[in-house]
Amino acid sequence: MAIPRLPTYSLPRPEDFPKNKVGWTFAPKRAVLLIHDMQDYFLHFFGDESPLVAQLVANVAALRAFCKSRGVPVVYTAQPIDQSPKDRGLLNDMWGPGLNAHPQLKDIAAALAPESDDTVLVKWRYSAFQRSPLEAMMREWGRDQLVICGVYGHIGCLTTALDSFMRDIETFVVGDAIADFSPEDHDMTLRLVAGRCGVVAAADALIGAPAPRLTRAQVETRVRSLISLDGETFDPNENLMNYGLDSIRVMTLVTEWRKLGVEIGFVDLADNPTLDGWWALIERKLAAA
Repeated sequence: MAIPRLPTYSLPRPEDFPKNKVGWTFAPKRAVLLIHDMQDYFLHFFGDESPLVAQLVANVAALRAFCKSRGVPVVYTAQPIDQSPKDRGLLNDMWGPGLNAHPQLKDIAAALAPESDDTVLVKWRYSAFQRSPLEAMMREWGRDQLVICGVYGHIGCLTTALDSFMRDIETFVVGDAIADFSPEDHDMTLRLVAGRCGVVAAADALIGAPAPRLTRAQVETRVRSLISLDGETFDPNENLMNYGLDSIRVMTLVTEWRKLGVEIGFVDLADNPTLDGWWALIERKLAAA
């Protein structure tokens, strides 16, 4: 009845995506980014230190960084804990108690933690539109495109994409920024989206042109969002691992900063894991670009 243990698999490459039936063009000024159900609860079924989860989180983070740099509203869905039987309804029959049995896993993945200007919607059913103000918010913002990433592809992501289409919202599912129960389910999701309700796009294709040049202030703000100071004064020369930065979050930064034109790798950051060390490296890379 509960979600099974899920396998790690390689995310599909853009050349393997199905052919889209429609030719909608992503326009940041018209779009909203939906980060769907990226809670620790849903990710933990892939196991600890999952390469799939690491790449998924990195791709979603890069997409989010781009969208925020272009003024695209970022919206999250997250299921609540302490759901009553009435609120949970038939989900109990299909999936058991869900987060009610694992309240310690309610948080959104740390590397994707919502910021103060993001919106977090309470998720009650497969579709992000069900019992939520998502459509009304989009209309108020003057936005008629929805970009979907997250988990799980063939359940909430696909249902939300279908629901979005039926509300005359152009929908883009990011084929390499969703994950699913299996590669077969993932491929099925992309085929149905491409042929029935939206556009399957790659994260790189949506990001397109590079965002504005990275600054030290942006680097420090992003790093601080991923660490825990616990009342300590931040030292730019301190090893960031001592502040709780782990390899998955470092990989997330690598992917985000590469999308912003900084050609760095995981080993580059791991060699000198301090803010000052990273900024010196980034400055050299930007100067050489």
